[in-house]
Amino acid sequence: MLYLHDIWVNWFEGEENGYNVCHFHEWRKDDSVELLDQVPLLRVDSIMFNYIENDLMELPSQLLSDVHKKAYVRKNHERIQVDYCFVVTDGVGIIAVDTIGYNLPIRKSRLIPRQEQLVYDMIKDHDPISYTFDKKGMDKSKEYHILSPSPWEMAGLTRRERQLKQLLFMALDQLQTTQNVAEIRYWYTEWNPLKYKEIQQMNFQQVWEALYEETRHGWSQKHVQLCENLIKGQPFFEKLWEIEHESRV
Repeated sequence: MLYLHDIWVNWFEGEENGYNVCHFHEWRKDDSVELLDQVPLLRVDSIMFNYIENDLMELPSQLLSDVHKKAYVRKNHERIQVDYCFVVTDGVGIIAVDTIGYNLPIRKSRLIPRQEQLVYDMIKDHDPISYTFDKKGMDKSKEYHILSPSPWEMAGLTRRERQLKQLLFMALDQLQTTQNVAEIRYWYTEWNPLKYKEIQQMNFQQVWEALYEETRHGWSQKHVQLCENLIKGQPFFEKLWEIEHESRV
């Protein structure tokens, strides 16, 4: 068993998509960074790595057994044992995982660049460990939707832009539940005023789908403006907006 020592982690909890587990250059001052005193390091194949990085499915029982109580976190000069915590790599990607006692990869973190290089150096002469696991969920490609956007919809965006885009999608999803045709026509006209006459002839679902399809691509000041206007008067959404605009990344 390989072990890493003195590893800094910035946990992102409940993330099923790897793009939301931010790399070191996107960490923020107010993130809760933690020091792992010791953590097992596993090399697996790319299928297993992708399964861990981009889902919240059950981890192989053998993997959990291999890492059980072998990690320690350092808090206030105290060394605390952790049930299931490990760093995993396929030789390309690297991610730290803490199940917080469950059999799912609940918390995930990237490593700082110096420690990533250490991982590559340590595993280069080691073959991947083969774990058997339930591949039923992998027989079909993962389904993305408005509240779990695909990686291509988030490609090239900063942490703030990804968060705001997800906030925009949350607002659009809520808008769909209203089935208010006048309201959705208004917002689509705001987004694409050149289609005003056409929009007046469309039903609710046609307008909503057109607006969603057009906002899925990229990110621009136009997206920002639509998001800001859509969430006005909604305290929960406004709080999320405020958090992103107070951040530096």
